[in-house]
Amino acid sequence: MGLDLSPFAEVVGPASSGSVWIAGQQSRLTAPSSIRRVTAPSGIYDLQPDEMTVVCGAGMSIDELQDSLRAVGQYVNLPRGDSGSGTVGGALATGRSDIYRLGRGATRDTLLQARFVNHDGQVVSAGGPTVKNVSGFDLCRLLVGSLGQLGFLGEVILRTRPIPQSSRWFMMSEAGPEIVEAILRRVYRPASVLWDGHKVWFCIEGNSRDCDETTRHLAADLQSPTEVAGPPTLDHYPFRQSVPPAELAELVQSHVQQETGQLVVEAGVGIVHRQTPAEPKATEKTIELLHQRLLQQFNPTGRLNPGVSLTTVSTL
Repeated sequence: MGLDLSPFAEVVGPASSGSVWIAGQQSRLTAPSSIRRVTAPSGIYDLQPDEMTVVCGAGMSIDELQDSLRAVGQYVNLPRGDSGSGTVGGALATGRSDIYRLGRGATRDTLLQARFVNHDGQVVSAGGPTVKNVSGFDLCRLLVGSLGQLGFLGEVILRTRPIPQSSRWFMMSEAGPEIVEAILRRVYRPASVLWDGHKVWFCIEGNSRDCDETTRHLAADLQSPTEVAGPPTLDHYPFRQSVPPAELAELVQSHVQQETGQLVVEAGVGIVHRQTPAEPKATEKTIELLHQRLLQQFNPTGRLNPGVSLTTVSTL
């Protein structure tokens, strides 16, 4: 038996009760003061370390959840907010993965099952606690990144992961595309590989001895990597773009040659962190039309989180 979401649904109300915003810690998006706000339930309702799942309210703080999971040697792959911890529901509704997507996977893969309140105040269930229990369309993947406009998350079942014994960052200077490619080939499942055309940073997670052995092999074949405290700060790269991973080398080198502004790419993933926004692609109009059709089906009155565009967070 899951969490009783009827009180939450009553607060959201039916379609006739007007516009409503779901607000957590507002570490990602700020709720307008002119619209009625609601908050999702919080707390952990079930934790199964052997099954590597946790059931919690979408309004729970990510930091609080991680602290609770740390006691059993696990964590959830959800990024913190831009200005604080943020909530579980906020991370899922925004849908952005962090720089560890290469090794840890996308944010959307963390959500196994969701119970949410739709535009008419009804509780709807999507997904299942295990993949084998899911049939039909995977509605959870639509909810992640929907900015709350397709439904307000109330209760979620999340996939947990073991905390790695070691997580270490390394850096190589004067790194061309061949160095980046070599790291992707020779490092077993790197957690992250970042490249700006001049330097490459990469993260190795797992057993400490395995990390040492990997760096020794790289030093023998390429150059000795320098261990650093962590990844480069991306505060000055507020814009994100998604491109095919195979096109990253050409994109970075063209920017370096033309000196058209710096960027940092997530090698092997295809995410580009930019100082300036990229030119819009023709396909973005098609994506926007698809977004509008989804909204017409799930939020026909436009009452859920009105005013925010699904393209606000375009890169998941």
